Amino acid sequence: MTPPGADTVLVRYGDIGVKSTKVQRDMERSLETNLRAMFDSRDVSAQLDWQWSRPRIRTTDPEAATTAACETFGIVSASPAISTEPTIEAISEALVETADATEFEGPFAVDARRAGERDAHPFTSEDIERDGGQAVWDALSDPVVDLENPARTFYVECRSDEAFVFTDKRAGPGGLPLGTQRPLVALLSGGIDSPVAAWEVMKRGAPVIPLYFDFEAYGGVDHVARAVESARTLGGYTPNHEFDLRIAPAGAVADRLVGEIGPTRMLSLRRFMLRVAERVAEDSGAAGIVTGEAIGQKSSQTSANLVVTDCATDLPVHRPLLTRDKQEIIAQARKIGTYEDATIEAGCNRIAPDYPETNASLEEVEAAEPDLEALVAEAVAGIERGDL
Repeated sequence: MTPPGADTVLVRYGDIGVKSTKVQRDMERSLETNLRAMFDSRDVSAQLDWQWSRPRIRTTDPEAATTAACETFGIVSASPAISTEPTIEAISEALVETADATEFEGPFAVDARRAGERDAHPFTSEDIERDGGQAVWDALSDPVVDLENPARTFYVECRSDEAFVFTDKRAGPGGLPLGTQRPLVALLSGGIDSPVAAWEVMKRGAPVIPLYFDFEAYGGVDHVARAVESARTLGGYTPNHEFDLRIAPAGAVADRLVGEIGPTRMLSLRRFMLRVAERVAEDSGAAGIVTGEAIGQKSSQTSANLVVTDCATDLPVHRPLLTRDKQEIIAQARKIGTYEDATIEAGCNRIAPDYPETNASLEEVEAAEPDLEALVAEAVAGIERGDL
């Protein structure tokens, strides 16, 4: 709930706060820049009031500002709040205004935190909770207090120069500000898994260079459009970072592998894709590759087969979803907005052999596959940018 008269959004971060002073300041600057870009991209009127470890957003549209903040990497939570004078009387008045506008049944509680030096205020957090709780009690027609299991909690954060009253702590993605790590090339199929994997490394501060392989005749209906829409959704989280989708031609490679290779076909295809991604990383200064693979989810993703595919590149292959169950991944795809565009059948299903190898050796795969280098060079030369 956004309290009536809310004019501020309180922002909290997690991992940034455990860094050294210099690193924390650098990351705060990145977070501030990213927040401003997020507001600009959504036409949200907001001003950042950035104090050491205590960021505040001043705004006439607290609901939109809170939503934007909660989709910015690095932010753990955000709360639309009423700002008021740091006195018991002003805080109590704001609590009553909020309680009057709040629809809830059952007991309530007041949870207060006072920051600053001991002598910054002539009262304690317990005083705020007692006096503020009494004011809310007096304002309600049938009040009930339960500090352990309230139906509604009214929060107070009192700082040396200002106090805030709010009812929600809305979850953000957490992690680190985007741009504080080296970029990574993400294999983006447009399916359910790979966009979630890309989002996960973005959450840890790494910008993503999305790379899609167009299997042409082997692809499903509107398969390129699906990848473009997934990339567009992810790009909404990165308004001040480049997010151009690279589309690599792979129909001819698929034709050749289907015609020449049996049980290890999918492993050679994955090795081809990793080599193309490696070339894209070299050209763009990326530090690694990201995939949506999870152990055992597909025949090419057994623990044995992952060893074989990784041998195709010298770059680290990051798999944020390595141990996730499918239902967990689906739930997260829904949450971040990439699920709806991920339900069209992927082309890889039409390339897979009837009886794929699940425990391959590198020697077996290399003996069966054609020289990939020429195929990789052709695909890299044919890469185009998708229109987002």
